[in-house]
Amino acid sequence: MSLKNKIIQDVKRRKLSRALSDDSSQTNDADAVVDSLLTLGSTTSFEAFSEYKDIQLHRFAAEKMRIESPFFKVHEGLSQDTSMIAGREMLNFSSYDYLGINGDPRQNSAVKSALDTYGVSSSASRLVSGERPIQGQLESRLAELHGVDDAAIFVSGHATNVSTIGCLFNSADLIVHDALVHNSILEGVQLSGARRATFPHNDIQALEKILVDSRHKYRRTLVVVEGLYSMDGDYPDLPRLIALKDQHDALLMVDEAHSVGVMGETGRGIAEHFNIDARDVDIWMGTLSKSFASTGGYIAGSSALVDMVKNLVPGFVYSVGVAPMMAAAALTAIDILHQEPERVAKLKSNARLFESLAKKQGIDTGLNRQLAVIPVMMGDSISAVKAAHLLSEAGVNVQPIIHPAVEERLARLRFFICSSHNATQIEQAVEALAKVMRELDLI
Repeated sequence: MSLKNKIIQDVKRRKLSRALSDDSSQTNDADAVVDSLLTLGSTTSFEAFSEYKDIQLHRFAAEKMRIESPFFKVHEGLSQDTSMIAGREMLNFSSYDYLGINGDPRQNSAVKSALDTYGVSSSASRLVSGERPIQGQLESRLAELHGVDDAAIFVSGHATNVSTIGCLFNSADLIVHDALVHNSILEGVQLSGARRATFPHNDIQALEKILVDSRHKYRRTLVVVEGLYSMDGDYPDLPRLIALKDQHDALLMVDEAHSVGVMGETGRGIAEHFNIDARDVDIWMGTLSKSFASTGGYIAGSSALVDMVKNLVPGFVYSVGVAPMMAAAALTAIDILHQEPERVAKLKSNARLFESLAKKQGIDTGLNRQLAVIPVMMGDSISAVKAAHLLSEAGVNVQPIIHPAVEERLARLRFFICSSHNATQIEQAVEALAKVMRELDLI
């Protein structure tokens, strides 16, 4: 084992032993269990993989602290502002159905019609024999929504980033990204083999220094940011990024997974928010699973970009096409967004209310900009899990975000704010949150 890994294992052991021992008489027992779970064994047995032992360790810790796992909760019906979990109707802040479209009768009707027409599956890669008219219609609508030439839809948002970045760039290139970009972007960069450079979150000056020092050494340079950061709820200075990428002959990619449907007066995303020409961004990426209440992802941009994606990117070429009924769901959601822009205004109003009430209680909501994602900072993973558990008991469903998804000291609860929430629900949630945080000595 390397010295670095040994130190990490040692720290884990000491922290967990302290957390799991209610008194000194139990310390040795906790030490023994933790040590056994951290000891490496066979390299051919999955049970001996250190990664599996980490999973066991977290479960053991939760059991010791009498905390139910906050993950894989079963929702027994429609998940909107409320959700039925384990037979209880709970206030729901773990859904990114930002515009409250999931379950809308118009969307349900469109899905049923597509199901009757096309069946469930596309049955093949679109390139060979899986093309359906409704898929092309959705791509045209997405391109129009973003104000660009064309779009290509994938079956998975995560796979969209991984496969597109991994295919279009290689070891001759440089990819520079914000420190807080999504895992799918990091996986895509790794797959590409390109040289990777990271700049501190939203630090444009640090990005500029990287470009000044390194751009000339590489064939192509791609800068990647998110439109709305999924863990922190803030956004980049897009006009400055565009000016910088133009100055240094770089490409700019914006992941709009959490910003389309949320930012801008009519929900067209961060380009509308800043009133810029969307064609000044080279690659737009988005998902269908959030504001559009469907499943899948997409790339939008110039005709040449989309032509390459549809003919070269493995996640498109070798994968089945998006199911027609999922395309119908997303198409209908875009129609509803255009017809009812007040949903966007209601979402923003709800976020402002949540933020205002939280601040009055002395609650740290991190970097958020009063949009769809509001983090509540907990300070460590154990506190985050405990808080989520106590809130669940109080009838509020919200997920903890813990290490390694974020740094240990930045563990948090992540509240997704939707247009379907009402003021009373938000007031109840913040009141319950403040009570739990006082109980845990967090405020």
